[in-house]
Amino acid sequence: MTRWSLVIPDETNLSVRRYLAHTGGKKGDLSKFVDQAVRAEILRRSVCDIQEQNSDLSPEKAQALADEAVVWARANRS
Repeated sequence: MTRWSLVIPDETNLSVRRYLAHTGGKKGDLSKFVDQAVRAEILRRSVCDIQEQNSDLSPEKAQALADEAVVWARANRS
């Protein structure tokens, strides 16, 4: 595990702590909440980047590439 030292606006701090308290938060839930939020944001940004990189693909070409990837993945299962 790694420790982070972060500076968070007071309003954000209060909002997240109120949310966790409202949902029955326990010790360690703040760390879990931040970890999940960071992972979700990384995924969201990755999806946006991929969509931007592939914005020139037609829907048909995108579907053909996806179908090809599924066939390859099924053939190469361990």
